[in-house]
Amino acid sequence: MTIKEFARLCGCNPQTLRYYDRVNLLKPVEVDSWTGYRYYEEEQALAFVKIKNLQTAGFSIEEIRGLLEESDEVVYSAFDEKIREAESRLRNIKEIQQSYRHEMTTMEKRIETWREQITKVLREYDPVEEFGINREFYEDKVIGNVNQFFDRMLREKDDRDFSMRGFPDGDAEGDYEDEDETFDFLNNPEYETVYEKHNWEHVKDYLNEIPELKDGMDYALLFKVKPEKFKTGFANTMLGVLLAKYAKGKNRNLGCNVTDTEDGQNHFYLLKAK
Repeated sequence: MTIKEFARLCGCNPQTLRYYDRVNLLKPVEVDSWTGYRYYEEEQALAFVKIKNLQTAGFSIEEIRGLLEESDEVVYSAFDEKIREAESRLRNIKEIQQSYRHEMTTMEKRIETWREQITKVLREYDPVEEFGINREFYEDKVIGNVNQFFDRMLREKDDRDFSMRGFPDGDAEGDYEDEDETFDFLNNPEYETVYEKHNWEHVKDYLNEIPELKDGMDYALLFKVKPEKFKTGFANTMLGVLLAKYAKGKNRNLGCNVTDTEDGQNHFYLLKAK
């Protein structure tokens, strides 16, 4: 019978039969060399039923091909194994569903705790002498931006559009300690220095010289400073001030490392990822 007649017998589209032919699942018994017409035998409808059901059950082409010549008993066993696999996946999904709400609630609490620690640190820090900014700007732009950052994290459950590294993850009462403290930006070939300042007393001495932070770029701040600069709030305030004063847009990553000076002078580097 022709492919159209066989398709009507099987209750399918001829395109399905052409596909089965192409992937070597159900080939016609004859192909006219002149016209290219495909011809099938009625008995092949049984193979079609087997292929269709195995495919619907999620068996791969290779798996189906290996079962075509097997007995119904072997095929039933294959279905049983597929059912066990599906039940196992379903159990895993149910376990994930149960843990999802707990993990989301836990993460929201962690974010809120982090926010409380950072804002407490910033409110206790006096930025006037070091950064030369007034309290109103500090409260509105620096602390305000930090709160907006956390609001967005809680609202969207996603911080890919905006990232600030360098906030303390531990005790808010302790000194600043960045998680990337040992990362050597200066000797990393993936970073280049775009601005540096040496032998300064306060950040306000060069704050307005720092180049604008461009949208879509990754930056790193490196401070090598005297021990008195290692105060809670120093690095966080620097991040906040730069984001408020120079960072237009949201899509950037800004990290900060603070280390001891090696020569008794204060040093600052702004680096950009290449």
